[in-house]
Amino acid sequence: MRIASQLNKEIIMCPADYPYLYTKSDATQNFLGQNYHWRKVNETLCTFLTSRKIVEKHWNKFISMCEKEHAPFEKPLHDIYEKELCISPIPSLAIHFTNINSIFGLSPNVDWKKIWDENET
Repeated sequence: MRIASQLNKEIIMCPADYPYLYTKSDATQNFLGQNYHWRKVNETLCTFLTSRKIVEKHWNKFISMCEKEHAPFEKPLHDIYEKELCISPIPSLAIHFTNINSIFGLSPNVDWKKIWDENET
């Protein structure tokens, strides 16, 4: 990924642009890309992409998610994001289906209905 190369460091990528992150007033960083913009996020659900180096470096934190209960469940990931850069694309590259009334919902920057209709078989 170009951002990782420019920063010369391993990063974590969350492919979904979660709307609940827009409800927070945390300061963030934005990175400009050719096709997408990216923003630093401090929280994700359990869908993310990263390198083997990051997994090995934080193995015990990843494993702890399965060994004991955390509140929220993803708390060990959030702890990792305090040390490692996690970015999310704008607009979203993926969708997280959930209860439409929940705070997770659908990314606000993608017309998912249009994409659905264009790809109907």
